[in-house]
Amino acid sequence: MRFLRNLLAAILGCLIAFGILFIMFMVFVSILGSTDDAISIKEDSVLELQFQLPLADYVGNDEVDPFGLMMQQSQGLDEILHAIEVAKNDGNIRGISLSENFLMAGWAQTQSIRKTLEDFKQSGKFVYAYGDYYLQKDYYLASVADSIFLNPVGAMDFKGLSSEVLFYKEFQEKTGIKMEVVRHGKYKSAVEPFLEDKMSEANRDQIKELLSSVWKSVVNGISESRHMDVTQLNAIADTLGGRTPEYAVRTGLIDGTLFHDEYEEKLRHALGLDADGRINYVSLNDYTKKSNLKKLRTGKDKVAVIYAQGDILYGEGNQEYIGQEMMLRAIRRVRDDDRIKAVVLRVNSPGGNALTSDIIWRGLELLKQEKPLVVSMGNVAASGGYYIAVGAHKIFAEPTTITGSIGVFGTIPNVHGLAEDIGINAEQVGTHKNSIDYSFFEPMSDGFRKVVKEGIEEVYGTFLDRVAQGRGMTVAEVDSIAQGRVWSGVEAHRLGLVDELGTLEDAIEAAADMADMESYGIKRLPRYKTGLERLLEDLEGSGAGMRASWIQREFGEEAYQVMQQLKPNRGKKGIQARLPFDLNIK
Repeated sequence: MRFLRNLLAAILGCLIAFGILFIMFMVFVSILGSTDDAISIKEDSVLELQFQLPLADYVGNDEVDPFGLMMQQSQGLDEILHAIEVAKNDGNIRGISLSENFLMAGWAQTQSIRKTLEDFKQSGKFVYAYGDYYLQKDYYLASVADSIFLNPVGAMDFKGLSSEVLFYKEFQEKTGIKMEVVRHGKYKSAVEPFLEDKMSEANRDQIKELLSSVWKSVVNGISESRHMDVTQLNAIADTLGGRTPEYAVRTGLIDGTLFHDEYEEKLRHALGLDADGRINYVSLNDYTKKSNLKKLRTGKDKVAVIYAQGDILYGEGNQEYIGQEMMLRAIRRVRDDDRIKAVVLRVNSPGGNALTSDIIWRGLELLKQEKPLVVSMGNVAASGGYYIAVGAHKIFAEPTTITGSIGVFGTIPNVHGLAEDIGINAEQVGTHKNSIDYSFFEPMSDGFRKVVKEGIEEVYGTFLDRVAQGRGMTVAEVDSIAQGRVWSGVEAHRLGLVDELGTLEDAIEAAADMADMESYGIKRLPRYKTGLERLLEDLEGSGAGMRASWIQREFGEEAYQVMQQLKPNRGKKGIQARLPFDLNIK
């Protein structure tokens, strides 16, 4: 019987394996059957911008990877910007229809797309926007359009920015599960929710100032595009003057209310078509397949763009988190490639493990001795994200970038209260006085807390030294603007933490100028795993990556972020140089 069971199990395993291989083969054939050659851009086409996936600065797509799109969990900002730039000079593209809703992107990413659309309009081509519902980020992007239209029974949100922080002190007291906290920096409020029941004034002040700075950048952009006074826009926000389509038209936020078929009549008019003329739409996904094959910059010499995105954790690294192994491989590859004359580090990270940050910082220090190094900051480059950026020859930030947060902390879970309540007693035995350093089941001892505190202070001192060295400041000057405080890109520029306000494109041009390059190509790093490799990993891991992608698509970015926050702090070991809070600006 055992032989038969083993035989049946082996046969079943083979059938499953062959089934998976067959499905993969069919997917491969179907993808090859719909390659770029099947995509034709007709004359008088309209590029339809819809962002159906969360945006990442870089997804590392390979046009020869047939499984890349199938496993794609996000859209690459680099590909989107490139597609718009290509469309600007594409004779078959007459204009852009912006019809996104619930944009899953950061403010700096949104600002980058908006600036690229402004440049697109310089070609004389049109940009129209239509929405059933405009959230504030959606509207900020749409406001760049020549005309903005809203569904007559739709709605829009225009009320200023806010953020919410949850506090867990009472929850910890009731459950007996708590976080032991050691920190440096009066603004290092990542740990404040575990210590207090309400927000400190220092934390409230920094969040308020950060939101005000970001809002100022947003409303200034809208003011310029819509030819409206900033004071008027702020009054509209205060009075909810855009809360209905009728009010939005009356206050000048939009140009009119139309059903989608009526909006298409506007597009036909812009294209010079008859009332029954067919609009040649080209989706962003299809156009990206074409535009990725077109290089706007060419040359034997290269500017390398190294992307660092996600939390900083100790380990390998992938599309979702920054690890020292993947980053160091990319840095070594850039150092060893004689064709690469300059480097841009694109940072989009709230920070994380302090040791990993310093390892990456050291690798970049060696790199910049050989080649010009410029940093471009995305949505966030804070704490450990700022740590790895600070040594660059020049730093660019977007006005809406969240940066700074020069401070460190340590958090250690403790269940002593819960253990007492349910009758668990842990006893320890050791050979030396300090061999038993910490137990989750016992209160943290003063001696252990002192040792952790010393480590925190040492890392903080090193952090200050790195910033002072990189920015040409004294340690005292850095400390006065550090303490874990978070700044917008505008404020960071004023304080000397960054050199210029600008986009990734600005940073690339600056790096090329520093290397005296007139013509050059772009080399993007690091190399991520192929779609096939990720597919096999997901099959092995019960489809965890597919489930995450599904949650992002079906429930939106906010639900996905909640899921991420509820995950155990896997990989967040050691002293942390991280953004003071999970800041969700809405």
